[in-house]
Amino acid sequence: MANGVTLARPPTRVVKKVTKPANKLLASIKQKPYFGAKNFVLYREDCLKILEQLPENSIDMIFADPPYNLSNGGFTVHAGKRVSVHKGDWDKSNGLKKDFEFHLQWIEACKRVLKPNGTIWISGTYHSIYACGFALQLAKFHILNDISWFKPNGSPNLSGRYFTASHETLIWARKEKSAKHKFDYKLMKDGSWPEDAFKKPGKQMRSVWSLNTPKPEEKKFGKHPTQKPMDLLKRVVLASTHHGDVVLDPFTGSSTTGLASVLFGRKFIGIDTEKNYLDLSIKRYNHL
Repeated sequence: MANGVTLARPPTRVVKKVTKPANKLLASIKQKPYFGAKNFVLYREDCLKILEQLPENSIDMIFADPPYNLSNGGFTVHAGKRVSVHKGDWDKSNGLKKDFEFHLQWIEACKRVLKPNGTIWISGTYHSIYACGFALQLAKFHILNDISWFKPNGSPNLSGRYFTASHETLIWARKEKSAKHKFDYKLMKDGSWPEDAFKKPGKQMRSVWSLNTPKPEEKKFGKHPTQKPMDLLKRVVLASTHHGDVVLDPFTGSSTTGLASVLFGRKFIGIDTEKNYLDLSIKRYNHL
């Protein structure tokens, strides 16, 4: 049991690749999954190509952590050392106009597959989150909350020329304004959340969350440069889905979204173009 929810443990060993989709939802996708196990499926493909093949109104919740377009030759701090912020070609900017068009395109594709009462979470820094927020409005999503994820152990600032960045923003939005979205208010209010210094027992959960970055054990098989902590994704999944719901991540990376989903009895579809990150996802899944 965790926060009053029974954990659904996956098998310890799975076949790396499957030849057929595991359920009817995936039957319309022509590509074979890169990896398939019970309630946990990964595709190595551009997310737009998978999203366009999924049935309309079929997904309960989407969590997206799109590229921040930060890989511009700059530097940051990691483990007390000065390191490059280059994350990969997938994180390079194509210019303001093209970056925004990309965000609008994948957000509209996500809207098509979401159920009428389905919701989407988008995580980002100031480099990307405002573009995503505007794209959500253009796509006629109904914004429910913006969450400030405060990182008590965030990296320091090297230049000394501006404030130290110590938070990310998550936008939570509903597909249709008139629909009744899922929100486990009671669990968020009365559940046990000891990892969050800001959450007071028995009080409403507020829109500022104090959660550390991923723990060392979450990176024991390798790491993704923008990997999210399990504590963050567990909260997102528990807050906005029910047992048995289908969760999708179009930029799955090391699949923290998927791990949190299967731990709490949800079904997961992850998409990414990078083989190394999908292989890392599989290792993490096999050792849940």
